[in-house]
Amino acid sequence: MVDQPDKRFPARFFESANGTVPVRDWLLSLCRSLANRPGLWEVRSRLPGGRIARVFFCAHEGHMVLLHGFEKKTRKTPDHDIDVAVKRMKGLAT
Repeated sequence: MVDQPDKRFPARFFESANGTVPVRDWLLSLCRSLANRPGLWEVRSRLPGGRIARVFFCAHEGHMVLLHGFEKKTRKTPDHDIDVAVKRMKGLAT
């Protein structure tokens, strides 16, 4: 078996000399926090063909941690997908 290179790719936001962080600000404009789920955020995006995608994330130790991504097929976000993100977020605290 051939060793695969590490696929982790740490990211940082660009910060201007005056302290603004334009990409973070833009990203946050695409997000909303989930009601009754403190610390859990959602990025909403539209895919080709009218499909809809969601990515749940949280902030942990100064990083944005992407917890769960899925293609949304119903109007209401399935509880299962929220539960996956919440379980992974709770696992970060340990």
